[in-house]
Amino acid sequence: MHTGLFHSLDLDRDGKVLSHLGLPFSVDRSPYFQIKIPICVIRNGAGPSVLLMAGNHGDEYEGELSLARLIRRLDPARMRGRVTILPLANTPAVMAARRCSPLDGGNLNRAFPGDGGGTPTQRLAHFLETELLPRHDVVFDIHAGGTSMAHLLCALIETNADTSRHEAALSLMRRLGLPFGFVADNGLGAPTSMGAARRAGVIGLSGEFGGGGTTTPASMAATESAIDNLLLTLGVTETPIFQRPPTPAAPMRLLGLSRQSQAIYALRRGWFEPAKPLGALVAAGDVAGFMHDLERLDAPEEELRFAEGGVVLSHRLHTMCEAGDCLVQVAELLA
Repeated sequence: MHTGLFHSLDLDRDGKVLSHLGLPFSVDRSPYFQIKIPICVIRNGAGPSVLLMAGNHGDEYEGELSLARLIRRLDPARMRGRVTILPLANTPAVMAARRCSPLDGGNLNRAFPGDGGGTPTQRLAHFLETELLPRHDVVFDIHAGGTSMAHLLCALIETNADTSRHEAALSLMRRLGLPFGFVADNGLGAPTSMGAARRAGVIGLSGEFGGGGTTTPASMAATESAIDNLLLTLGVTETPIFQRPPTPAAPMRLLGLSRQSQAIYALRRGWFEPAKPLGALVAAGDVAGFMHDLERLDAPEEELRFAEGGVVLSHRLHTMCEAGDCLVQVAELLA
């Protein structure tokens, strides 16, 4: 009654059901309050089982809007298997337009494997990793740069020691129709949704589809095309669900990010000016940007240089920064 996570879902029932997960969280204004997290299950007989997630971070909107649209458009009669849709995974963060939950400060993508008796974010992570993810074959967790970051449009998987699952994830990632694929190595105990998928024995896919806490026609088109491509590739659907035709799979360039030297961090308060656009091919020693000090107008701006070459993967959007803020990342070009 006062902890855990409650739902009445029947994942094996045919049809379309829009329901909620309930997370108890007593607050001043409502002692028996439950956080209501929308979830939709659409099923038509035997077939692949896919979990589509967005809102893992609340200020990343491409996935949230696309999955809300998918809930309205996907007809069980037009598919086979099961599609479970979690469009606002960290619902309190979504409603507050924040990266993390305003209720407990929880960053869902750093909370796995969670804790069944912990904070709401920890309980949700525990439910996803131990109960929901294992009921599916594939999970696609859709991200973007959020309010503070511009990010290169790319798909993402995490390294998997199980060679067959790693190759399966790599193959699916190549079919999403994106120009870049990013292979992350966050270790066996990764607190991310992709780490949770690996531990649950599920093929995990993710990606970065925009940035700046907003959407664009291009970012929405890429997101909806990737969803369609995934469902078509898995055989869940035979025709695109979204009105626009999906982008055909093209040769994907693979990127890697595994070393601290691939990022530049602020060492003090300042105002950051990036010098290279997303996707730029840079060499070690190239100027990455400039750090200004608007409290010392007589001091020249400081040049910041890349320690490694590669492709510019992300950069900070908020010009003002504090010590410890990541200013820019460069990914190694693997293939």
